[in-house]
Amino acid sequence: MKGIEKLFFIFLLGGFGYGGLETFFRGFTHWSMIITGGTALILLTLIYEATPTLSIPIQSFFGTVVITVLELSVGIIINKIFSYGVWDYSNIPFNFLGQISLRFSLCWYAVSCFCFTGMEMVKRLFSRDFINLNTVRTNRT
Repeated sequence: MKGIEKLFFIFLLGGFGYGGLETFFRGFTHWSMIITGGTALILLTLIYEATPTLSIPIQSFFGTVVITVLELSVGIIINKIFSYGVWDYSNIPFNFLGQISLRFSLCWYAVSCFCFTGMEMVKRLFSRDFINLNTVRTNRT
């Protein structure tokens, strides 16, 4: 599989994985969450490949920060600017603008740990990198 195909696969896996997770816990999802989930898994994959010597707990800390910033960005666009009202954390303690909260950041840490552990298992199973960033760069022609 070429680099761009891998990225597309990762995007779909993240999008539908997150959409499924949200549907399981909330009973529904929104199209924007599929895009956000896909983007998040691509970013986690990039973190994984860029920090091969870091432990999964440290990688997960960085993943948590990235996902929380992504959630805030999407929340401002989707919920504040376009008024879709996909989520509102205003009633949850330690929230910011009702778009991110400490509680969900802790959930993103757990999700990040799960994802990085899965990536490590795939890497060991196939004895090669899950995605090679050099392949992505060179296959754009």
